[in-house]
Amino acid sequence: MKSRVLLNLLADGQIHSGESLAALLGVSRTAIWKQVRRAEEAGYAIETIRGKGYRLAVPPDLLDAAAILNELPVPLDSLISLQVYDELDSTNAEVIRQKARDRGGRTLVCIADHQTAGRGRRGRQWQSPRGQNLYLSFGLTFRGGFAMLDGLSLALGLAVAEALEAEGVTGVGLKWPNDVFLDGSKLSGILVELQGELEEGVVHVVAGIGVNVHMSEAENLDQAWTSLARSVPGRQWQRNRTAAAIIASVLSEAQVFQNEGFQPFRERWQARDVFRGRELTARDGSVSGVGCGIDDQGNYLIDANGKVEKVRAGEISLRALS
Repeated sequence: MKSRVLLNLLADGQIHSGESLAALLGVSRTAIWKQVRRAEEAGYAIETIRGKGYRLAVPPDLLDAAAILNELPVPLDSLISLQVYDELDSTNAEVIRQKARDRGGRTLVCIADHQTAGRGRRGRQWQSPRGQNLYLSFGLTFRGGFAMLDGLSLALGLAVAEALEAEGVTGVGLKWPNDVFLDGSKLSGILVELQGELEEGVVHVVAGIGVNVHMSEAENLDQAWTSLARSVPGRQWQRNRTAAAIIASVLSEAQVFQNEGFQPFRERWQARDVFRGRELTARDGSVSGVGCGIDDQGNYLIDANGKVEKVRAGEISLRALS
């Protein structure tokens, strides 16, 4: 028996005796007790009520592939190969491992409830607590050379921002080159990795997206962060619905990017630019000045005492001084 089965039974918020749970699952009461302990160790708040049984203090927001597919518009639900896992080292790594499998032209989308080795930009660790956030990766294919991928991470960040806005979140900003901001803090990040070599004009890409949904605590983070529940507390956030909204937006915008490149995204991205007009400096100290937005390739522009400097993603990172 897995803890997830037990959590499903406790999801109604009612008290369930150990005896009734054992009977339903065909196991011993000792096995139920062990599963309760494991679920508590994983971060789920389960109350043990003496003489009565167990109750979930906070109903879990469990990920479910069928529920996500049900939220997707037709025929998008039939155009993807959706895989949902309780735990992975990294959703990006899982997409890479599965690259050779034939899915009949469907796009692989991989989601995990928990990552043991989630990664952000420049190899930073991505906080991946169980049951709280969204960690999803897409196996995308684009026709053309590597140069046609210029601005892709910005386009995907815009897709996430607009999906969240459609779900009722206001004031979503974008931080060059791959972060989604809300209330001046990081809400989401995007990691784009090339998958293999260029094959006959076809580029394979793994695009990983992390979104903080319910997270209320985090350790060892070097920047301000927020979550949907923290910034928009008046709404009951459901990860399945939010995942579906992001999947639909990302796949739609990926098709636009394939057909038209980054140009259609530029002005929409700049309207959300959290760096524009602010004093900036490169983390390596190579350039400082005022943020001026992006060019047609997604490079960031800085006015350094009247001279416009162009910064490419991957070369240096920027931070605001004000």
